[in-house]
Amino acid sequence: REALAMDPQQRLFLESAWEAIESAGYDAASYPGRIGVYAGTGPSDYLMKNIAMAPSIVHTAGELPIMLGNDPAFLATRVSYKLDLKGPAMYVGTACSSSLVAVQLATHALATYQCDMALAGGVRIGVFPERGYAFQEGGILSPDGHCRAFDARARGTVPGSGVGVVLLKRLEEALADGDVVLAVIRGAAVNNDGAQKVGYTAPSVAAQAEVVAEAQAAAGVQPDEITYIEAHGTGTTLGDP
Repeated sequence: REALAMDPQQRLFLESAWEAIESAGYDAASYPGRIGVYAGTGPSDYLMKNIAMAPSIVHTAGELPIMLGNDPAFLATRVSYKLDLKGPAMYVGTACSSSLVAVQLATHALATYQCDMALAGGVRIGVFPERGYAFQEGGILSPDGHCRAFDARARGTVPGSGVGVVLLKRLEEALADGDVVLAVIRGAAVNNDGAQKVGYTAPSVAAQAEVVAEAQAAAGVQPDEITYIEAHGTGTTLGDP
């Protein structure tokens, strides 16, 4: 009954959070330190397209469980409750950048000793994805179902679903404890470009350059030392240039 009332995004994020801790070789119930949770999610399509269309589910599950299972604000605290985690539990909502900002907030919490390990990530799973979408000229969606990021033929993006969670820890403690270290976050930064951009959904080049420089400064990395860059490429005619 609880699963029936819960947005699949929240259920799958909970499963992935458990898997992240398990894969790292830890038992949340016996871990002596504090584990935080920083997580983002998309709106609940499940609530709008499933539960709201079926009064019988509302009657069976009850309004409070439905609210607790579908409101994004309960994403992080549910993980802490189910896995008995004692660190900060924060829902992070910054639209397209929620997962990355969640990671940044988690690294800051670790650096300031608010927690000893932290789960960070996000989830976005749409309901009924096989129905496709209606193309609209001038919109962000591709006319042919293909996303061509950083390509001269870029005309739009396509919807997708996914979930990702990482378990973070201060490097010196991870090494001392014999943990498997998959990657090291040297530094991070977050900013906002205010109104200094062409439109609300088109980022400012100047503000992007500023936040990249801030992250490099925090990491102690020079631009000519960087050999690989991963970017957010939407494949839209407005966004990618």
